[in-house]
Amino acid sequence: MRFSGVAWTGSGFEVAVLDGSGRPAAPEARFAAGLTGAVTAHLLGLQREFAAAGEQLVTVVDSTNGMLDGGLTAAGLAVYRADPWVLPARPAFGSVPAAELARAAVRDLAAVVPLGTDTGTMGGRSAEMVAAIDASAPELDRMIRSGRCLWGNTGDRPVVALTFDDGPNPPHTDRILDVLDRYAVPATFFCVGLHALAHRALLERMAAAGHQIANHTWSHPYLPDLSRTELLDQLARTDEALAKAVGEDPGPRMFRPPYGGRTPEVLRWIGESGATVVLWDVEPCDWSRPGPEAITRAVLDQVRPGALVLLHDGGGDRSQTVAALPAVIEGLTARGYGFARVDRLPVT
Repeated sequence: MRFSGVAWTGSGFEVAVLDGSGRPAAPEARFAAGLTGAVTAHLLGLQREFAAAGEQLVTVVDSTNGMLDGGLTAAGLAVYRADPWVLPARPAFGSVPAAELARAAVRDLAAVVPLGTDTGTMGGRSAEMVAAIDASAPELDRMIRSGRCLWGNTGDRPVVALTFDDGPNPPHTDRILDVLDRYAVPATFFCVGLHALAHRALLERMAAAGHQIANHTWSHPYLPDLSRTELLDQLARTDEALAKAVGEDPGPRMFRPPYGGRTPEVLRWIGESGATVVLWDVEPCDWSRPGPEAITRAVLDQVRPGALVLLHDGGGDRSQTVAALPAVIEGLTARGYGFARVDRLPVT
């Protein structure tokens, strides 16, 4: 068996491969931000090479990297997640080195968690996440009442906000923008900093079309696994990347936590950053690729006035979301709904 680790940095990704004894089994490789397809192709090439020799390849990411596993698993790679308690300390900004991620699986494959397109990056930790979210309810309620969180308080007018997470991600973001242009519908894009760093032209296109551009962290981590400094750095570096791409202040500072992950402490840290937390009311789980019809049906079944609709343009193959979007817009329009950016929704 061969073990690969994929680490993120401030500028891209690193891949290391070890054999069952923990020795290098292939040269380390580095990829610039935005080259997630190249990372996938590299790992698929290694998988074919090792399979020809009768060896299986497993790939390990960590809980601070939610950018890759969806695309890797969809491509047919065996992907695992290493949690902080099986890893050494992280550097000031980035995941642990790629070789250390691979080494966690070398030491004990049972200590890392297998992922799939049906589980998402945080598969196996859902009970923990729900408990942390429940414990955060009083702090979240305070943020809602003070106007620092949008969730269930966006009015009763027949207006909804379409939001897209995890991009920018060509070609899917381009195609979503094409559909939004065709219907003259404004939207909000919660962007990942590493992707924003690589795809400036897409951000410029969003801004020119009047869409809102907002913060979704630098590497799509599970926030409760971060220190205060790490979390604030994730937000600040992403804000900087977005502002550079747009060429001006992108507007009200809004932030969506990946997976909705939160604890009372995490919410207080976000508050320190000055950002407004944006959650969601409608979740069709398009990330799991249930089919365009299922995505459309879920949105129309769950929608209500003032809803925040969670869709995805990044994190993997989003062709189903692209295919569903016209029917979503037409279905909502037929029900009398209009559309607004998150920062222009009426708030109660």
